Amino acid sequence: MTQVSDTTLALANEGDAAALGQLVETIQDQVHRLALRMLADPEAAQDATQEILIRVITKLSTFNAESRFETWVYRVATNYLLTARKILARDPGLSFDFFAEDLVNGLADDAHAAPEDHIMLNELRIKCTMAMLLCLDLNHRAAYVLGDVLEFDQSEAAEILEISTANYRQRLSRARKAVETFTAQSCGLTSTKAACKCPKRLPAAMAMGRIGSTPSPALADAPQYAHVKSKAEALETRLSTLKLQRSTGALAAPKGLAQEVMKLMTPTT
Repeated sequence: MTQVSDTTLALANEGDAAALGQLVETIQDQVHRLALRMLADPEAAQDATQEILIRVITKLSTFNAESRFETWVYRVATNYLLTARKILARDPGLSFDFFAEDLVNGLADDAHAAPEDHIMLNELRIKCTMAMLLCLDLNHRAAYVLGDVLEFDQSEAAEILEISTANYRQRLSRARKAVETFTAQSCGLTSTKAACKCPKRLPAAMAMGRIGSTPSPALADAPQYAHVKSKAEALETRLSTLKLQRSTGALAAPKGLAQEVMKLMTPTT
């Protein structure tokens, strides 16, 4: 997360609107990326990001500098993502077995597979990469996203989740094993033996409306399918899994979100 300067933080705490706006703009992309990786739904992630940013603003005076400000922001964010009723009610409760079966449902044969330069292959790759993490429960998902996707060290990730480092290591180990096993068995980008390969999956995904006909602007900065495929092919299973999970691009927050949050926080007369 890009660091917020001590001066900006102090001014924001004193109620300086410009500093508060700068603070929100500085942290919004990282909060949005966390929310999107936890929820795998752009609309839900945008709503969650807005709620989290409002919480950061309203709780700002409680930040006591016992940890880095960025660590505190992630703690506020993960607490919301793990406990908010609307998040819990929306969680699909997928399993890796169900997801594996779904991936092979309607796979095209070689003659009807999409070409590897199809513009929507990358969107399919990214959405599938994010959706597979929904097969983890929220606590293990948070441990995996913080540790293996966002690359926090274990002590800071444990601090964010407010659990012991030993407990965090156990969660991350279980989550990592589940994701790596599934990826090795089911993802054609990391295993030549896996049945599901993006070109064969794309026609069914588009027919079911899971992938549209035009690329999402939110995913425009992500590494392209061919690039990720060539990199994944050269790596062992674990490294391939991490490369796949980390190759989703910046996942920046929607333009104008910070301004919308500031409008919500500005009293009307």
